[in-house]
Amino acid sequence: MARRALFSVSDKAGVVEFAAALVDLGWEIIATGGTQKLLESNGVKTIGISEITGFPEICDGRVKTLHPKVHGGLLGRRDLPDHKRQLDENGIEYIDLVCVNLYPFAATIAKPDVTMEDAIEHIDIGGPSMVRSAAKNWESVTIVVNPEDYAVVLDEMRANGDTSRETRLQLSAKAYTHTAEYDMMIAGWMREKAGLNEKLFLEYDLKQTLRYGENPHQDAKFYSALEPVPYSLATAVQLNGKELSYNNIQDANAALNIVREFDEPFCVGLKHMNPCGAAVGANVEEAWAKAYEADKVSIFGGIVAVNRELTKEAAEAMKPIFLEIIMAPSFSEGALEVLCTKKNLRLLQVDMTKSDKVQKQYVSMNGGMLVQNQDLTTKGSADWDCATECKPSDRQLADLDFAWKVVKHVKSNAILVAKDGMTLGVGAGQMNRVGSAEIALKQAAASLAEAGKDIKTAGIVLASDGFFPFGDSVTMAAEYGVAAIVQPGGSVRDQESIDKANECKIPMMMTGERHFKH
Repeated sequence: MARRALFSVSDKAGVVEFAAALVDLGWEIIATGGTQKLLESNGVKTIGISEITGFPEICDGRVKTLHPKVHGGLLGRRDLPDHKRQLDENGIEYIDLVCVNLYPFAATIAKPDVTMEDAIEHIDIGGPSMVRSAAKNWESVTIVVNPEDYAVVLDEMRANGDTSRETRLQLSAKAYTHTAEYDMMIAGWMREKAGLNEKLFLEYDLKQTLRYGENPHQDAKFYSALEPVPYSLATAVQLNGKELSYNNIQDANAALNIVREFDEPFCVGLKHMNPCGAAVGANVEEAWAKAYEADKVSIFGGIVAVNRELTKEAAEAMKPIFLEIIMAPSFSEGALEVLCTKKNLRLLQVDMTKSDKVQKQYVSMNGGMLVQNQDLTTKGSADWDCATECKPSDRQLADLDFAWKVVKHVKSNAILVAKDGMTLGVGAGQMNRVGSAEIALKQAAASLAEAGKDIKTAGIVLASDGFFPFGDSVTMAAEYGVAAIVQPGGSVRDQESIDKANECKIPMMMTGERHFKH
């Protein structure tokens, strides 16, 4: 008696060829609905599911495969005589292969105008049941849910008359993954509609097994979300260089989060997830030149990201510097010719499309997970309040606006000094804000001195990611000649720093929002 295969697929890719090849190997094909029509129209002889069950499809096709003659044929164990007897007594024949994939629920709910009724109708019931039955009886039944596995199955059947036990086990695991992903998708959507949030379901696909993690003794992998988003390394195209490491990915992600803040030509150099130099410019060449000048020492071995096509001129300026990664929305042919001569330099083309869509941020911890919305909004200077008697000039406001966008991405406690759309000093991750201010101001003083300028007359501005509960940071700022300050405000002791700023005649803007980055 010919072996039987059951076909019922939503993804029709390659299914005609797969079914035809099985027929050539002596198989009978059972098929449902649209799959049967497709196979028959392409010359593949099939048996309709109703011919097997002796029962019509009812309820608009909702009920067609939920029948003992289907599931008995799938679940009956070939090694148990009692199972064989029961199947024979009830006129049930074995089904030895199942080719099923499920209704496109993800595509349905992705429609902006999808209704609850439409979504519900695209929840597959019979499909997952057949997949699970076949996968449970994997010792005897081959279950195929992915067209990519058609060739493997056919190769083994042509060579050995059947699939191997190892292959069937792998296909079973893939099948349960298929139904698990499907159920998780439905559960997540339904739970959102029902207002339930006590469970968190996450699904990511393996993108890359890394050589090691943060340190050589740690194993690590890089997974990507199913839904692509802009400013993501998961969808970046690597054009040159060696494989990314765990730390590369962390740093590059931090750089991309800074780049997304700016609409004008912008460049950032980054080390250890903190910006070491950042600048805006008339074009990408000027932005790079200013970012490099901001800290020529720290950029060594760093990561650079720009928000414009990387030109040949910018590439030639970057080439002499040892960099790990350069990221851009695109690279000119000339830039690639220049930079691809450095075989280890990683060049990443990243989608930098602007999007207001809220994204979740996940942080794992021992035995748990923190979830929050990404910090994607940044108030501009037009929405700030001036807390002091003296007001900043338009030029100072522009520099404060620039500094505020960048200090947001510096590890707390964070202080950033800037002038003319470029960073001059960055104080990151200190245990007190005065310590960060001292680092940033001393670095700025040294940078300006190298350029032959006096920090006290340069007209620098200072940004702080958190409020000033005391006047000490303002006092230090005044000693270094800071011309204007921006900080979130919100301390019960705001007045102390305001009074000190008034005393020193330093304009102080308060944003009303903070951007801690722990």
